[in-house]
Amino acid sequence: MPEGPSPIRLVSGRKDPEQALAVILSSLDEAKAEDILSIDLRGKSALADYMVITSGRSHRHVGAVSDRLLRDLKDNGFGSANVEGLPNCDWVLIDTGDVIVHIFRPEVREFYNIEKMWAADTDEDQ
Repeated sequence: MPEGPSPIRLVSGRKDPEQALAVILSSLDEAKAEDILSIDLRGKSALADYMVITSGRSHRHVGAVSDRLLRDLKDNGFGSANVEGLPNCDWVLIDTGDVIVHIFRPEVREFYNIEKMWAADTDEDQ
């Protein structure tokens, strides 16, 4: 049998998705991200527990918001998240495992309109 911590201890040591969401929303607010939308996916999708969609004013702002968020996640014990789109900064996706964050430039967010797809699912439940 391999040495090391048991898988049960590894899972129980994980932080709650709500804690990650709180760190993310605080970080985005402090970085002056715009139009922050949080969508609860629990029980609706196996992708994640929450999805957060927000905008930056420009390529540079999207990059700065993303960098700040990655640093805040790491500083708060959430480790390294998977990141895509950082070189272009049109649409940066940050996946913590429990929370997926989309940071868009406004024109790109309007074009893809992903919140409409996910919000439509939550409207049907009400």
